Amino acid sequence: MAESEQDDLFYVCSLIEYIARITKNKRGVVAQCLGHNGVVKELKDAGVNHCLSFEQVGEEVIERYKIPQGDFETVENCKYSVPSYTDIGRLYSIMVLDCAKPGEEVDMTIKIFSSVISDYISNFNSDCYYQNPSYLEESFKAGKLLE
Repeated sequence: MAESEQDDLFYVCSLIEYIARITKNKRGVVAQCLGHNGVVKELKDAGVNHCLSFEQVGEEVIERYKIPQGDFETVENCKYSVPSYTDIGRLYSIMVLDCAKPGEEVDMTIKIFSSVISDYISNFNSDCYYQNPSYLEESFKAGKLLE
């Protein structure tokens, strides 16, 4: 994947995280609402959209893909400093690039966001986000947090 495509992936992963926070959804709900074609579209649009605010793009994506309001609150009840949505987006983009075979990045994006590991990463009262990406990738492959 070219460097500009990696930047687009980082942007889309950050956008999914941002939208999940404001709609109070699990990250997988947002990724599944976008679906394969939606992730492809957002990757293509990322070069232009990164010049716009996340608020504007997020609102447009929520409306376009009819992303519902949920009740998965991850920020409000956090006892610690909450990592930014771009920090989390960076983690997801690293995991996608490390886990996906060339050409399978879109489907891997949806799989990782929809996995149980995503729920652990989203628990900002735990230390999961701070774990080594390799550990999180192996946990993703195992379908559970490794001990």
